[in-house]
Amino acid sequence: MSKRGAAAIAAVIILSVVGGQAMAQDKPANMAHVHMGHVLTGWKDTPDKKGLLPTAMAEAAIAKTHVGLALKQPDNLDWLKLHTGHVLHAVDPSVEPKGPGLGYGFMKAATGVAAHVNFAAGSDGASKNVKLHAQHVATSAENTVAWAKQIVTLGKKVQASTSAANAAATVRVFNKLVAQLADGTDANGDGKVTWVKGEGGLGQSQLHMGFMSKGEGLIK
Repeated sequence: MSKRGAAAIAAVIILSVVGGQAMAQDKPANMAHVHMGHVLTGWKDTPDKKGLLPTAMAEAAIAKTHVGLALKQPDNLDWLKLHTGHVLHAVDPSVEPKGPGLGYGFMKAATGVAAHVNFAAGSDGASKNVKLHAQHVATSAENTVAWAKQIVTLGKKVQASTSAANAAATVRVFNKLVAQLADGTDANGDGKVTWVKGEGGLGQSQLHMGFMSKGEGLIK
């Protein structure tokens, strides 16, 4: 068999394991790659069994849409509460079970990103490349979980508010946090956002998963 043919078969095996499909193999799966797949391409309990990272990014986008809608009517308390509820549903549906989110929740998905990339780094035979970028991915994901918890706290404050002015002021605060879920924030004021604690959002997790995948030869 040609080297090209062997490489193609190996790629099919990896993708099949990541997607949860059974396939006969001559040697054990690379578990670091399997856990990378859980982050990027497929996990058993997400909507449509998509990867944890794209699921989290989709929930973050929904939250961003609805915090923007909330601020379109800052003098309307009912409106502010409605769209705050939609934000909470996208962030954590255990807090707000109904809404336009995927029903999985940003917080659960981002927590899963950090967990599975750490599983990848801790797998037998994990390369230095995986271990290096796992730290970057996990730190950024953990940042977003902390921000998501703040969003939930502030969202509950809006829902309990009796003043549109106070509710709108609170929504403006968590509007910034919602943006940070994907984009991160320049916490140290050096003009850039990196993966470090308190800065990186899931955009940094996505970036470093790309570096990790390239280093493993899984993408060009």
